Amino acid sequence: MTFADTGYKTETPDDRPLTPAILRGLRCKCPACGEASMLQGFLKVADTCPACGEDLSHQRADDGPAYLTMLVTLKTVTPMMVAAMFLWDLHPAVLFSLFATLLVALSLFLLPRFKGMIVAIQWSRRMHGFEGKDARQH
Repeated sequence: MTFADTGYKTETPDDRPLTPAILRGLRCKCPACGEASMLQGFLKVADTCPACGEDLSHQRADDGPAYLTMLVTLKTVTPMMVAAMFLWDLHPAVLFSLFATLLVALSLFLLPRFKGMIVAIQWSRRMHGFEGKDARQH
């Protein structure tokens, strides 16, 4: 009797592929269908998708989007600010106002997208209640 004859499958089909889910999440769309927005307002995740009815209430993004937003914005803007400081002789108030505005704008742009991405990863990997009816029980 071989391992294949026991009825166990060595690989399970991935019915929730990670890459399309992440791309949908970055667009703030439902990770299941990609049609409707998963967000109500700026950061609140809808309980269900208005297009396909997928239950999104299980999400637990918590502080992940904020940490990712800070990581990306600070690692991007800080070197630019230091370079501008050495390349141009700008008044400190001008330098601060330019880069503070850039930080706020970039943060407001990235925060909902990172939230969508984290919710999509949780949905794709069946985390935090996203198991669904088709999930295999171990």
